[in-house]
Amino acid sequence: MAIVDAQNPLLGEITCGSLLQQLQKIWDEVGESDEERDKMLLQLEQDCLDVYKRNVDQASRSRALLLQALADSKAELANLLSALGEKTLFNIPDKSSGTIKEQLTDIAPTLEQLLKQKEDRIKEFSDVQSEIEKICVEIAGNIKVDDNVKTSEVDESDLTIEKLDEFQSQLHELRKEKSDRLHKVLDFVNTVRDFCVVLGMDFFSTITEVHPSLDDSVGVQSKSISNETLSKLARTVLALKEDKKSRLEKLQLLAGQLFDLWNLMDTPMEEQSLFDHVTCNISSTVDEVTIPGSLALDLIEQAELEVERLDSLKASKMKEIALKKQTELEDIFARAHVEIDSVAAHEKILTLIDSGSVEPSELLADMENQIIKAKEEALSRKDILEKVEKWMSACEEESWLEDYNRDDNRYSSSRGAHLNLKRAEKARVLVNKIPALVDTLVAKTRTWEDDHGLSFMYDGVPLLAMLDEYTILRQDREEEKRRMRDQKRFSDQHTTVTEQTVFGSRPSPNRSIKKVVGPRANGSPRSNGNTDRRLSVNSSGNIKSAAGKDGKRESIRLATPVNHVALAKEDASFRVSGEAVSDSP
Repeated sequence: MAIVDAQNPLLGEITCGSLLQQLQKIWDEVGESDEERDKMLLQLEQDCLDVYKRNVDQASRSRALLLQALADSKAELANLLSALGEKTLFNIPDKSSGTIKEQLTDIAPTLEQLLKQKEDRIKEFSDVQSEIEKICVEIAGNIKVDDNVKTSEVDESDLTIEKLDEFQSQLHELRKEKSDRLHKVLDFVNTVRDFCVVLGMDFFSTITEVHPSLDDSVGVQSKSISNETLSKLARTVLALKEDKKSRLEKLQLLAGQLFDLWNLMDTPMEEQSLFDHVTCNISSTVDEVTIPGSLALDLIEQAELEVERLDSLKASKMKEIALKKQTELEDIFARAHVEIDSVAAHEKILTLIDSGSVEPSELLADMENQIIKAKEEALSRKDILEKVEKWMSACEEESWLEDYNRDDNRYSSSRGAHLNLKRAEKARVLVNKIPALVDTLVAKTRTWEDDHGLSFMYDGVPLLAMLDEYTILRQDREEEKRRMRDQKRFSDQHTTVTEQTVFGSRPSPNRSIKKVVGPRANGSPRSNGNTDRRLSVNSSGNIKSAAGKDGKRESIRLATPVNHVALAKEDASFRVSGEAVSDSP
């Protein structure tokens, strides 16, 4: 019964004492000796010690593990706080502030929070660094389109906000630089497109030669922004600008040649309008030319072909054009009464053209210069020529007046006699102005000769010589008239004395009549049109003009009275007029 109770510990409380009592009973029943009993008791004690020792060792090892875990947790917590830069936000639990497990329990939430924060911070660093690396690679130009960029590892020892701000500031600067570079690239691309449109070039092939990513099919953010790309774009833009400038200069030169050739050959406006697209930019600057294809090579070639065609056509019409210019030059000289050798000039022009010793353009330019100089010379002679015309007109009136005074029927009541009388009165006024007009003309002519250093020629004759000849002839005419008056007076006195001797004295009606000096002599011709005129004195005292272009000669006669009756009639005509005209010019 005792053995059953010992084997069934559930029937009662089992303790070491109860088990020892049961063992004593068993030994008593068995009859174990005291020596065996002591030996077995010693073995039991040793077994108990071993069991305790094993449990103690196991407990010690468990405590050591817990302490190590606590130390590791504290170290990790310290590292996290240091890496995240948040030491002031968390308090590390004190070693004596609870059991080991309690301390571990207290640290666990903080550690878990910091680990999660670390993961988030690492992701932020990784994203920033990844974008920084990508932009740096894009700027360096060492990556192709759509290539993957390997991100550098995040330094987990420094995950502070300050460090993250540094990376974000660096990223901000890189983004700004990328944006600036991208704008530069896009501006360059648009400039290249504009140049290609004006120059008639293929934009796609031009821009892809710089970099494949610059094509319109590639997204804006994927375009190359490297230094090399920007440098190539700048060189391309510069080359296109120089090409545009050279093409524009060439086109403007061709347009100027076209205008010159059209003007020379009187090309119709309908034919000129076919090249309006060429001539419209003749005065434009490089920046003003924006019309698509306005500087294309085929357009320039078309203008070159037209210039070549007109040049070949001009060579065949060169004689006609040059002779036309020569005729224009001769007309200017003729209107200015400058004598030139037209035949020799025509022969010289034809000889130069036939020999080919001078370029047609140079010949025409030289003739244009001659025309300009001729116009300038004609302008400088204009004032003098106008006074020469007035002088010659006055001389014609003087000649008419003399013929009128010799007409015995001038006071008749015939039809138109009053008109001739009025003209005679006006002619006397004009004739009285001739001396002053001649003096003015001489002064102006001498001034002109002093300024130009040459003699003033009028249809090949020095004008001063003509004026001097006229003055001398006029003085001779006046002397002749005075001599004839004296002769008439002497003859009248002789006749009166004879009559008084025969018939006795009688009053002379002429004594109370005032004598008037006759009209002044004329010594200058006036011819119609632009005929050449030259004064000369013949044996009878008349002034004759040299033959004009039509081969005819003109003369204005300075008639000298040959009888006393004519002088008497002349004096009577002055008396009838009542001396209504003064002698002042």
